Amino acid sequence: MLNDILNTNWHEVGVVASRALFSLVTLFFITKIIGKKQVSELSLFDYVISISIGNFAAEISMNIDVQIMNGFIAVIIFGFIATFVSILTMKSIKIRRFFIGSPTIIIENGKFIYKNLKRVKMDINDFLEATRIAGYFDVSQIKYALMEANGQISFLPKDEYNPVTVKDMNLKPSVQGLCANVIIDGNVMPNNLKKIGKDEDWLIKQMKIKGYKNFNEILLATIDDNEKLCIFEKNATENIENILE
Repeated sequence: MLNDILNTNWHEVGVVASRALFSLVTLFFITKIIGKKQVSELSLFDYVISISIGNFAAEISMNIDVQIMNGFIAVIIFGFIATFVSILTMKSIKIRRFFIGSPTIIIENGKFIYKNLKRVKMDINDFLEATRIAGYFDVSQIKYALMEANGQISFLPKDEYNPVTVKDMNLKPSVQGLCANVIIDGNVMPNNLKKIGKDEDWLIKQMKIKGYKNFNEILLATIDDNEKLCIFEKNATENIENILE
């Protein structure tokens, strides 16, 4: 192994490094064009496109016998095909069903549709695992279960198992919005404070009221629409770890 290292062709290493950087930049821009999706949200078509583009990028980086422009053109073509299909699927339901697919009902009115379970090639044990992950440990509580086009399963509980809402209890709902992160890992976020009409002096006063003297001991601090300051200490997890030991 030492001989392999000593006999390394550093020129070739430099070529691979430059090609890898080029591939990374190309993938970044193609991803920006296609759009942001998590792996769990990818349809079968999106997944195939992503795998293909990844293979092309790897080929560009590692196979120095292949012209870099060949791989670049392949990545560009696949990227634009994915974008074109995405536009078509937004305009046509039939095209969307062909490329993306449609939801499949697995449970209807509390009863399994066995043929659909077989069609999506899901074992009953896998389905039960999905129900538990979703918080349903008793299948009899489920009224509808649908497998979405991306493979995720959506559940609708039976009426008697629906969670009680504020509307059901005739209560006045409190207004909620996004919380502003004003301290992150001991650093004050001045722009976020400015957006909510506060400054650092106001923040320091609120911290002192809660018993905090400096920013370094704070991992995260947020402020909601009601100007409620929530502080999470850096050493809070250490105390929990000591309990678990």
